[in-house]
Amino acid sequence: MEDDDLIPTHGGYRKLKSFQVAQLIHDVTVRFRARHIDKRSRTRDQMVQAARSGVQNIAEGSLASGTSRKMEL
Repeated sequence: MEDDDLIPTHGGYRKLKSFQVAQLIHDVTVRFRARHIDKRSRTRDQMVQAARSGVQNIAEGSLASGTSRKMEL
């Protein structure tokens, strides 16, 4: 086993179906809240923050996978 095989490569998360779905959810959430949620409502911000978190978690998990299999999971 070579050193390169010890820690798996990371990145490429944009090709993952889970990332693509999370990105779609984010985009739809932004449009939905613009049309249906009052601009003064805190719910507007919370919805977008939650949708953004899904996208960010996948990206961060992908980067962490380069250092630790446990962190990837």
